[in-house]
Amino acid sequence: MSLAGFGGVLVWARRSIVDQHRWMTAEEFNETFALCHFLPGPNIVNLSVVFGSRFRGVAGGIAAFAGLVGPPVVISIVLAALYARYGEIDALRRILAGVSCAAVGLLIAVVFKMMTPLVSKRDAVGLLIMAAVFVAIGLLRWPLQSVLLAAIPLSLGITVFVRRRVNA
Repeated sequence: MSLAGFGGVLVWARRSIVDQHRWMTAEEFNETFALCHFLPGPNIVNLSVVFGSRFRGVAGGIAAFAGLVGPPVVISIVLAALYARYGEIDALRRILAGVSCAAVGLLIAVVFKMMTPLVSKRDAVGLLIMAAVFVAIGLLRWPLQSVLLAAIPLSLGITVFVRRRVNA
């Protein structure tokens, strides 16, 4: 998976874990991935450790981490050496620009797949908060930490309020 996911493993991880093997539901995947945003380090690496630990404990977490990070590290070292030697070649620069565009496209595709549980549940509040966070961070360029410090308690409060109202 880590070798297929140049530019982003999230697409391949979700496809494998949710769609192909059905080890997690789409909702479980989203919840686990959301948890991994709060842990220090890269989100997908955190996801691999949490996922591996969930099935095989500490050994599973270590194996998932090594399997995700090991091969790309070796490839990156080799590519860095090649780029240091041949990086001035114009064709190579154009190839790398094309690869980065493909990675962005894959990331956008997985974002839409991860939105599916919110849309299928018709969770208007969740979609509204997600849109507000996108606008605040992506368009208005507000600091991530400030937006999350406001959005997290707000979303939790609204969720608790709505659930109490539905259960009443």
